[in-house]
Amino acid sequence: MLKTSNKVETNVYELEIAISGEDFEAAVQKAYLKQRKNISINGFRKGKAPRAFIERVYGEGIFYEDALEILYPDAVADAIKEANLDVVDTPFDLDVPEIGKNGVTLKLKVTVKPEVKLGKYKGVKATKPAVKVSADEVKAELAKMQEQNSRMVSVDNRAVKKNDTAVIDFEGFVDGVAFDGGKAEMYELVIGSGSFIPGFEDQIIGHKIGEEFDVNVTFPAEYQENLASKDAVFKIKLHEIKVKELPALDDEFVKDVSEFDTLDELKKSVKKQLEDAKKADADNKVAAELLETVANGIKAEIPACMIEKAIDDIVNDFNYRLQMQGLNLDTYLMYTGMEMDKFREGYKEQAESQVKLQLALEEIVKAEKIEATGDDVAAEYEKLAKMYNMDVDAVKKAIPEDTLKGDITSRKAVDFVKDNAVITEEKAAAKKTAEKKEPAEKKPAAKKTTAKKDTAEKAPAKKPAAKKTTKKAADAE
Repeated sequence: MLKTSNKVETNVYELEIAISGEDFEAAVQKAYLKQRKNISINGFRKGKAPRAFIERVYGEGIFYEDALEILYPDAVADAIKEANLDVVDTPFDLDVPEIGKNGVTLKLKVTVKPEVKLGKYKGVKATKPAVKVSADEVKAELAKMQEQNSRMVSVDNRAVKKNDTAVIDFEGFVDGVAFDGGKAEMYELVIGSGSFIPGFEDQIIGHKIGEEFDVNVTFPAEYQENLASKDAVFKIKLHEIKVKELPALDDEFVKDVSEFDTLDELKKSVKKQLEDAKKADADNKVAAELLETVANGIKAEIPACMIEKAIDDIVNDFNYRLQMQGLNLDTYLMYTGMEMDKFREGYKEQAESQVKLQLALEEIVKAEKIEATGDDVAAEYEKLAKMYNMDVDAVKKAIPEDTLKGDITSRKAVDFVKDNAVITEEKAAAKKTAEKKEPAEKKPAAKKTTAKKDTAEKAPAKKPAAKKTTKKAADAE
């Protein structure tokens, strides 16, 4: 039972707990029955010695530690409940000033949730981004569909040009000696992709199928040590030239790739999808802005252990996603050269924001007397059962009702903030300008000219990917 509960520091309480002699004696007997099979006493078969003989030989307190382990969890849980404390970490600084036949006295400290003073959570202001979809965005989506349905075709009546895929054999030499990893056959290289050492792809341009030639390059200074900054010669044989052939963007294409019959129908559908996605994104941005304001508005001295636990959750989630890709956190840290402490520190700000928001939402739940009804809980269990394809009873065993209620009331608090917010929508002035330009974009000649110009302007941007070049070249070589 709880004897005393005193606040000794900010967010820290010291509890004094008394366990009666009767309860302690019962726990000692349980400990004896559990441990006697491991104890040998002269004159008795192993595991058959009476408790009194064992205590006489090894001392009266031989079973005290085990008995205390039996009683401790429930005794502490009951005391915390009686003290009405919301504990956020495991107890610490345990002291046992009295233990014996007359019972046990425990003293320990616990960290509790901080006292929170809410800032403004009603009438919080946020700006909702304007939702507009331009003709260029629709065009870009259609281009993606063309790209996804493209095919590679061989050409044999000309030399290699930029953006072609050259099928080559290559072998690299430094000072006349072939080096490991520098050889491949029938390798498909996109010219202009920047996936090889700088200068390599440019020297393939202009060559024709069947030609054998040399490519001279210098490895970058940041390349692997045995090749860094060294001159190299690659022996090349060009087997094939391929180009990407896009399907015509017409009604026949639309019928092949969608449920629609005409290009106009597809365009309308794509525009609607983009609008829906942007609306959802705008709603999410508004919600994030509102909740950030509410979280930053609270006043509280947050215990460090709450931040650390939030970081634990983030790191564990990151590790889980890595495992889904066949990796683990230790391997990731090794490849990135990052220490765990530094890795965790990178999530501290995010963890603090999460803790502040959760504390704010809990205070809003109290202030507005928000509840999770029986129907809410039942519906949530049903929803989770469908989501994870589990039986409802199995979900109930896995997720305690109190945890579920906490999630439900937090969501209701979020909805309360949004419902009572002052949302200002941006004016979509730019949309009118875009709409005026659309007729000009419908001219076929203008479309082709623009497309060619865009390609020409964007192509050089791919070249500076030096680090990627080095990495991919290492793989290929």
